[in-house]
Amino acid sequence: MDVFTLLVQCGRAPGDGLPDGSTGAALVCYASGRDEAEAVRETVAILKAAGLAPLDVQGYGGVADREAEGDEIGDDDRALMARARDENAVIVAQMEPLFD
Repeated sequence: MDVFTLLVQCGRAPGDGLPDGSTGAALVCYASGRDEAEAVRETVAILKAAGLAPLDVQGYGGVADREAEGDEIGDDDRALMARARDENAVIVAQMEPLFD
């Protein structure tokens, strides 16, 4: 089991809890999975169940992939990744509302 970093672009949906006037949101998620495709499927399903409207998902690979690319991963992010792995979960690490 690995943990993958995903950037999810969401549109608006009734009752999504996003701020008034926003056009959607960008979410950084850490998702566990046997492969990135499974992590994407699970993330989309969970976000839909939470009332969000995922439109696009961009994967950045697992921890080893990111380190090979030269990404610096801080202690807080590593802790969230470990939690995602240990709990076989999707963790939303950051959510940024988008405005025109």
